[in-house]
Amino acid sequence: MAEPGDPNRPASTAAPDWDDDQIGFCTPASLKAAAVPEPEPEPEPDAAPEAEPEPEPAAPVIAAEPEPDLFDPAPRPAIDPAPAAMAAATPAWAVETPAPDRRPVQPQGVLGLYSIYVLILFAVPTLGVSAAIGLLAVTGREPPADPVARSHFIYQQRTLWAAALAALLGAILIVVNIGVFVLFVLALWMMARGAVGVMRLKAGQAIADPRHWLF
Repeated sequence: MAEPGDPNRPASTAAPDWDDDQIGFCTPASLKAAAVPEPEPEPEPDAAPEAEPEPEPAAPVIAAEPEPDLFDPAPRPAIDPAPAAMAAATPAWAVETPAPDRRPVQPQGVLGLYSIYVLILFAVPTLGVSAAIGLLAVTGREPPADPVARSHFIYQQRTLWAAALAALLGAILIVVNIGVFVLFVLALWMMARGAVGVMRLKAGQAIADPRHWLF
């Protein structure tokens, strides 16, 4: 076997063609690592195609309402013949009878009657002034023709005339210390008669006996 530097060493330096297991050691060529090819880059996945924007919904078209013609008459609503046919087919016993009107019937000249009652009720606070005005209002007048209003008118006349005479008598009796009591009873009597008259007039009722002296 030729050693290094031997002139008889063959010029070829190529490694002999044998396997490592035949010579018992590894050759320099086998120690060289085989070049590992770099892995090819994987192709990038194609980007997902952009979604196309959805078209906006079209705005609804609102039909313009025709302007009403001032010279054309308004159309009359169609009459449904069904209610009339149903009314004709309904028996008489099934028709509901309307409830009677139970509101009191006010007599004629009711405002004037209320005014006289107000003057009677305010006789005490006004020290008889309103009663004197009421007496002038009912004196010399004819009673109304309506029976309810006539009864109230006579009732007011007798109340005011009796109050005027009692007030004059009470003023005279003040000298003997009885007049104050007479005027006090007169005030209560007038207020009671005025209140009773207003309640009956509001209810549409006549005074049963307008010429009596009580209530």
